[in-house]
Amino acid sequence: MRHRVKTFFMMWLSLILVFTLAACGGSGGGKKDASEPSPSGSSAQPSQSPSGETVELTFWHFGQTNYEELAREYEAAHPNVKIKLTSTESGAHHDNLFNALSAGAGAPDIAMVDVGHIERYRPAQDRFHNLYDLGAKDVQAEYLDWKWAIAENADGSFLFGLPTDIGPTAMFYRVDLFEQAGLPTDPAEVAAKLNTWDAFVQAAKDFTAKTGKPFVDLPELLFNAIRDQGDKQWFEPSGEFIGGSNEQLKRAFLTAAQGIQEGWVGSVAMWSPEWNAGMENGDFAVVLGPAWMAGYIKSQAPNSAGKWRVTDMPEGAGNWGGSYMMLPKEGKHPEIAFDFIKWLVSPENQLKSFQSHGLFPSAVKVYDMDGFKNFTDSYFGDQNTAEVFMRAAQKVKKVWFGPLWDSANNTAYNNGLRKILAEKNLNPEQVWNDVIKEISDTVERQ
Repeated sequence: MRHRVKTFFMMWLSLILVFTLAACGGSGGGKKDASEPSPSGSSAQPSQSPSGETVELTFWHFGQTNYEELAREYEAAHPNVKIKLTSTESGAHHDNLFNALSAGAGAPDIAMVDVGHIERYRPAQDRFHNLYDLGAKDVQAEYLDWKWAIAENADGSFLFGLPTDIGPTAMFYRVDLFEQAGLPTDPAEVAAKLNTWDAFVQAAKDFTAKTGKPFVDLPELLFNAIRDQGDKQWFEPSGEFIGGSNEQLKRAFLTAAQGIQEGWVGSVAMWSPEWNAGMENGDFAVVLGPAWMAGYIKSQAPNSAGKWRVTDMPEGAGNWGGSYMMLPKEGKHPEIAFDFIKWLVSPENQLKSFQSHGLFPSAVKVYDMDGFKNFTDSYFGDQNTAEVFMRAAQKVKKVWFGPLWDSANNTAYNNGLRKILAEKNLNPEQVWNDVIKEISDTVERQ
């Protein structure tokens, strides 16, 4: 998800140039491709090749999923459909897709796209099938409203992809450290005591005073947690930069800065060996993160099973992560490809993905299925952690990210917080103003 602003815009401008040249000339003379969907938007989609010949769909994906197994299951039920899967590391995967779209050749029939990368492809709308033309309206009600809306264009007339998993955020905490500091340890009691960010800050101060340890692992995750609870971030759909006037963003930054200066936020870097070891060693008490963080904590702190729990964050929730299934225009069998992705992300299959790989479902029907309602996690003291993330998922607000979202979040604010870590006597208000100016200047140069 981390890409330099300059590189992004050079690629973006190149992409626009390719599209402009394609619109001005080239073969076809406006001839409609026979494989393009009818503008009627009929929802009756064939799941087999009309002529009965074998159809091969290419499917690019990334990450740890059960999509290979599900593809084989689909093939068994559709003998004349073959699905060729290619799995690549996320960064390379999204670069490869971007480059293929820029070149006008080499894109797959189906592309999995991370929510953090959708903004890269919005200028390329004409290189994707509009899933509303393929019948997506028929299944829209099955998914969380905010998850669905992120995949639409600004006026809601075009749908880039169908929803897969999500990353609703909650509070992971160490029971043993909470107990040591005299804090409640039951998830419901913790949520009740820390129901506001002011109460959270006070508990953090008390914890650090009693234990000598940071309450929160690192500043970025605290910033993210508060930032993502708002209904706006850095940009309006019009492209207007609103970061400087967004009080939720400023509150997030200043709270993280306060934690740094008062010592209840740790100084480790995310994904660092020190961060990983701290989860196992009890170097901090709280990690504010998404549903998929549960798997990460387990992997880094295998000997701390039973010491961790999950509860609601103060004042709401946000989302970090999740993907969409998109259909590049190069695909010659969009109706069949749509039938497959509609089946792949159906409630029944999202439950399978949750059970096998922990992919948290965006299909709301899953929340009433026995395999979800009866879920428990022995690592987290046999807690039904799925219920916590389900509550969080239903609190998330839909936001518009904007083209500079990645650089604003992963470069500018991060640099600002790290400056305060390096020099704790800096004025946080001034650093925040510098962050806003940095992003504003970048916007102005584009």
